[in-house]
Amino acid sequence: MDNTFGKYISDELKLTNHRANLSGVQHQHRITPRDPAPGESVKVHMITTSEPAVRKAKLRYTIDGSDPRQWPNTAEEADVFPVGYEWDTQLWDYVNLWEAEIPPQLEGTMVTYYISAEPYISSDKGNRQFLYPDTPDAEERIQHATMIHFKNIPPDTPFTPSPQSDVPLFCYHVDRLKAPDWLKDAIIYHIFLDRFYPGDGRDWRQTDDLGGFCGGTLWGLRDKLDYLAELGVNCLWISPCWKSPSNHGYDVADYEVIEPRLGGEEALHAVVEGAHERGMRILLDLVCNHLSDEHPIFIDAASSEDSPYRDWFIFDERYRHGYRCFFNVKNMPKVNLETPAAREWMISMAIKQLRVFDVDGFRLDVADGAGANFWTHCRPRLRAVKPDCALIGEIVDTPEYLRVYEGRLDGCLDFSTNEALRNTFAWESWSLERFDEFISSHRRYFGEDFILPSFIDNHDMDRFSLIAGNDRDKIKRAVEAQMLLPNPPIILYGTEVGLRQPVSTRGSTLDQCRVPMVWGDEQNRDLLAFYKRQINDRKKWKAKVNDSRLNGCTC
Repeated sequence: MDNTFGKYISDELKLTNHRANLSGVQHQHRITPRDPAPGESVKVHMITTSEPAVRKAKLRYTIDGSDPRQWPNTAEEADVFPVGYEWDTQLWDYVNLWEAEIPPQLEGTMVTYYISAEPYISSDKGNRQFLYPDTPDAEERIQHATMIHFKNIPPDTPFTPSPQSDVPLFCYHVDRLKAPDWLKDAIIYHIFLDRFYPGDGRDWRQTDDLGGFCGGTLWGLRDKLDYLAELGVNCLWISPCWKSPSNHGYDVADYEVIEPRLGGEEALHAVVEGAHERGMRILLDLVCNHLSDEHPIFIDAASSEDSPYRDWFIFDERYRHGYRCFFNVKNMPKVNLETPAAREWMISMAIKQLRVFDVDGFRLDVADGAGANFWTHCRPRLRAVKPDCALIGEIVDTPEYLRVYEGRLDGCLDFSTNEALRNTFAWESWSLERFDEFISSHRRYFGEDFILPSFIDNHDMDRFSLIAGNDRDKIKRAVEAQMLLPNPPIILYGTEVGLRQPVSTRGSTLDQCRVPMVWGDEQNRDLLAFYKRQINDRKKWKAKVNDSRLNGCTC
C-alpha cells in the first residue's frame, strides 16, 4: 500500500484523527453554504462534547475589515444556539451541535468573526473561563501521533498542546468567484525542474545522487516546449523556482529572486512567453506555509525577540528546534500567516509573480498549513490582479476536510482519486466496480464547481510504474480511466515515456521517484504515442461536452 494518507495509515491513527477533531470546542471553518454568495445568510457550525460542558456561546463579527476582538469596533453579535446532539461511539460521548446565523451581506464583504463558549462553573474553581474554537488544536495532536507512527520522534514523547495565545479569528468572503473556465479543460504536465532537462548542448551535472543537484534548468524547459506542445498538454505545473538551497525548492530563501542555478528571471520570462505562444498556461508551485531557515526574514526573527518579524513565526522552547516547523523539519520554519503583516507580505509575493511574470496561477504547497483564513484573504486579492488565475491546493486529507476550502480555493489535488486509481490498476486491490462506484460518489459529493485534478503519481510518492511492476498494460488501463474523469488530468514528467524508478528504492525517500527525465531513444515511443492518442481523444470528448452545454443540452 501507499503512504499517501500518512496520518490515516493505521486504524489507530484514524481513531486519533476522529477523536482529535471532536475534542474540546471545534469549529474548523465549517459554514453553510460553504461558498456564500451575495444575499445568502450563513450558518456557522460548532461542536462540543461533555468535557468541557458548555453552557452558552456567542459569536461576534464585523463586515468592515476591522478585528471584532479589538475595541472599539463595529462588531455585531449573534447567539450560538444548541440545535441537536449525536452519539459518537468512537468518542464514547455525545457530540453537541451548535449554530449561529450571520445575515446576508453584499458582494465583496469580508466577514470576520470569533466564537466564545462559556462552560459551566467547575466544582474546583469558582469562576468561568471562556473557551474558543479550535481548542485544542486538533492538527497538533494528529501530527504528534503521526510522527510517533513514522518514528520521527520517540514513542514516549508526551504531547503538550500549544497554549492559545490569542482568540482565534475566522473569516469568509462573499463573492461570485468561480474556477476559471480554462482550468476545467486543462491537461496539466508536472515538471520537477532539476530533473527535467539541462538545456540544449548541456549535460546533466550528475544523475547518481538523487539527493543532490542533477542540473535541470528553466532554459531546459524552454527548449522542450515544442515536445510538450506535441504531447498535447496545455498547462505546465513547474516546481518552485525561487532562490533555494535545495534541489526541490520547497524551502524558499528569497521570493524576490528566481534561482540563478535554474536560469534566473530571464529564463522564467522565456518559459512563460514560449508557453503562451504555444497555447499553454503556467502554474508556479507556491509555498506559503513555510520558508527556508536561510531566508533573511527568518534569520532576523530568530536573532532577536525584538525583531519586527518575530511574530511571523511561532517560537517556543517546547518545540524540538525552538520554533514550529513543517512536519518537524528544522530548515523549514512555519510562517504564522495569522499575523496580518506576514499574511500581507506573502500575498504581495504571489501578486508579484502574476504581475511580473504573467503566470496563470499556482499549485499551492501544503495549502492546509497556510490555512483557510489565509486563502480567504488571498484568493480575491489575486483575482483582482488577474481575473482568470487559478489556485489549486495540495491538501492530503479526507474529502470531508477538503470541502472546507470550497470558496477559498478553486480546487485541490485529488489524492482520494489517486488512491483509487493506484488501488485499482497498480495494486489491483480494488475491483473495477468498486472504482466506478467510488468515482460516482466522489463526483456527487463535490459537484462541478470545485476542481479536483487527478493523477496516477507525483513527485512525493513511488512512481505508478514501480508499483505496477513496469507493466505497460496496467499503466495504459490507469491512463485510460484517468483521461475519462471529468476533472483535469495531471501527468508527472516522464510517466508518458516509461521513466523508471529503481525497484530497490520502493518506499525509501522522496528523492527516489525524482529520477532524471529520459530523452531520445531512451523513451518508450509506444507509450508516448498512446499518451498522445489519449490526450487527443480527451480534448475531442471535452469539446463535445462544452458544445452540448453551450447548446443548452443537460444530458
